[in-house]
Amino acid sequence: MEEKPRIKLKLNVADIILESFGWLAILAIWGLVISNYSSLPDSIPIHFNAAGSPDKFGGKATLFVIPIMSSILFFGLTFLNKFPEIFNYPIQITQANAPAQYRNITRMIKYLKMIIALIFGFIVFKNIQIAQGVEDGLGIWFTPLCLGFLFIPLVYFIANSFRINKKLQPQ
Repeated sequence: MEEKPRIKLKLNVADIILESFGWLAILAIWGLVISNYSSLPDSIPIHFNAAGSPDKFGGKATLFVIPIMSSILFFGLTFLNKFPEIFNYPIQITQANAPAQYRNITRMIKYLKMIIALIFGFIVFKNIQIAQGVEDGLGIWFTPLCLGFLFIPLVYFIANSFRINKKLQPQ
């Protein structure tokens, strides 16, 4: 097995925008939980069925699980993203294609971090609204939209990996 080249990538505007939105979403999640905690009832929804309706309730302190989980995921993916040579790729990585392939995969991870943070933020927001009696669930479209926001871009970035490889092949 060949060792993949190690390359330090520089962030461009798209990378900075994705990172910024992700960090803002993480901060917003914490802000929502902390600023609304004291006004929440003792029992809040802690699980939702596929239709987006709450089907399990627990103590309001469980609301802190969401910002903790999202922060761990976000920081973990941020750390891993510094080492694109450790990822699996659908094509062979060479010195010639490594910069473009690494940029593609790191951008995919940045996008996923941002989307995961936004999804968790939406869950916290709706959870607070449900606990306060303003809303009655996440909505029927929550699950399909989340799956679409996660998996359609994955297909795009994987297909882009093949396009990049084809474009870099000598004619």
